[in-house]
Amino acid sequence: MFPEPRLDETIHALIRLRLCSLLRGVEEADFKVIPSLLQISDANLSKTIRDLVEAGYIETSKAPSPARDDARRTTTVKLTSQGSQAFDGHIAALRIISDAVGSPNS
Repeated sequence: MFPEPRLDETIHALIRLRLCSLLRGVEEADFKVIPSLLQISDANLSKTIRDLVEAGYIETSKAPSPARDDARRTTTVKLTSQGSQAFDGHIAALRIISDAVGSPNS
């Protein structure tokens, strides 16, 4: 089933778009690796995640670190099914816009 093309203002901001794109390709991601992949600060990532959690597009979970003996916990981030649908619809809408702009008859 193809996603319904729909621009989504929540996802459209560049860092949110890049984070959703990253998460769309994996089951989940460790918070600690995301800032280096997206070349953003931990604080910027935290705010971005908070915005997407509030929209219902991302969920986080905390668990004891399997690599540590102390009480520190790891945070993982993943797209929800609602987030995946919104991202896919947003990308579909961008493709339509891109195809129309690239068309020789436009």
